[in-house]
This record gives sequence, structure tokens and C-alpha cells, in this order.
Amino acid sequence: MEDNRIIKVYLDDEKQPFAAFSPPVKFVLDTTKIPDGKHTLKIVARSSSNVEGIRVIPFEVRNGPAISVVGLSENEVVDTQIPITINAYGSETKDSFVIRGSETPKAIPSWVWALIIAFVGFALFYIIMYWNPDLYTSFF
Repeated sequence: MEDNRIIKVYLDDEKQPFAAFSPPVKFVLDTTKIPDGKHTLKIVARSSSNVEGIRVIPFEVRNGPAISVVGLSENEVVDTQIPITINAYGSETKDSFVIRGSETPKAIPSWVWALIIAFVGFALFYIIMYWNPDLYTSFF
């Protein structure tokens, strides 16, 4: 009996598969050869009775540096002038660590400020309500 089973793997909308295997298969997809952006991996498998099945897997490649933008979100409506901070950092250097630009500066979240104000307010309330010099006499 002849085994007609085959798996063909396509990248994006290519007409020719970049790999063809007989199942089961395990392979390594080298994303360093693929440009950054959104891609699809299309897998076409044919069974021994010549019935084909297709599975499409969308994925995104980001081999380049990570780009972080503070001050402008996607689909945000803006007017006048807005300050924007852009940072790009990646892992190209394996032997040294670059401190400058390795983190994107962000503002302190508002919930942290609310927590600090509540703590300071409670401390002032406690001091005002329970401050009595007679309770703090010296033993000396």
C-alpha cells in the first residue's frame, strides 16, 4: 500500500511551499529570515485517501528592536500639541548591557498618588486627634 500522506507548509500567500514533509514532522521555523510584521503560516495536509485539510495560523514577527511610545495611543483623538517619548531597544548585543535607553520612562500611576495622599491624610488625622504631650513624658 502506498503512503500518500504529505504536509506542505506555506508562508503568507506564496504559491510554492517552503517545506514539504511526510507526517509526523518536527521542524524549526527560523524567523530571522522573515521581515518584521504580521504573517500567516498555512499548513496543507493530505491524508492517505487524498483528502486535504488546511490550517492557517496568523502570527507576528518582531526580530527588530521593541519600539515603545509614551504619549500617543492607537486610534487616539488628539488636538493641539502633545509630547511623545519614543524608545527602541533590542537584544542585539549579547556581550554587553546598554543601560541608557533600556527602559521607557513612564509617569507614576494615579492610584499610587491616591494611596500616598490617603496615607499622609490619615497620619495627619491621627497626629491631630491623639497628640497629647502628657502621654510622652521622659523617663529621665
